[in-house]
Amino acid sequence: MTIPHSVRIAGLVLASTAFYGYVGQLVPQREVQPPQETVLKADMTTADMVKVGGELMASKGLCLTCHTIGKSGALRFPDLAGVAGRASTRIPGLNDIEYFAKSLYEPDSFIVPGFNPGMPVINKPPIGLTDQEILCVIAYLQTLGGTPTVTLQTTHKYLSAAPAPAGAPAPATPSKGAMLAPAVSHAPVERMAKR
Repeated sequence: MTIPHSVRIAGLVLASTAFYGYVGQLVPQREVQPPQETVLKADMTTADMVKVGGELMASKGLCLTCHTIGKSGALRFPDLAGVAGRASTRIPGLNDIEYFAKSLYEPDSFIVPGFNPGMPVINKPPIGLTDQEILCVIAYLQTLGGTPTVTLQTTHKYLSAAPAPAGAPAPATPSKGAMLAPAVSHAPVERMAKR
């Protein structure tokens, strides 16, 4: 008995669809809502920063889309459990704060062995965290196997300027990650009519 050609093609189509449907379900699926506005007060404590940093990682920062905390097996990106204990030993000469800052501002400058590059720069679109929000994320990362020491006055080489105290006028230069409009002169243009 021979199977008609059209039935074999239909079987191949169904098998292929089922296979790719199964593989598609293996990819992590997350519903992402628009980020809520984060209000950072000038007098935030480190504990407040840790709370905000955890919320930013789960929402606006999109960190938990690829990273896990406390999971093992085949992972897309490194698991963050205990990352605070490893941070100061990853790159000689960098403490944990500098390592976290380098990982967030220049994620492709150091790739954890066994993983591929692919993390976006988080102070630029589409994520666009501010310098102060990144300090909150660093504070949260420090709690994963360590004790948070970051404050809003903490500095590292990627900060464009030290944070201004409460009530101070806004700085003349925007912080990294800020969107700027191009400076374009819109002088009136005279047009000559064709005769």
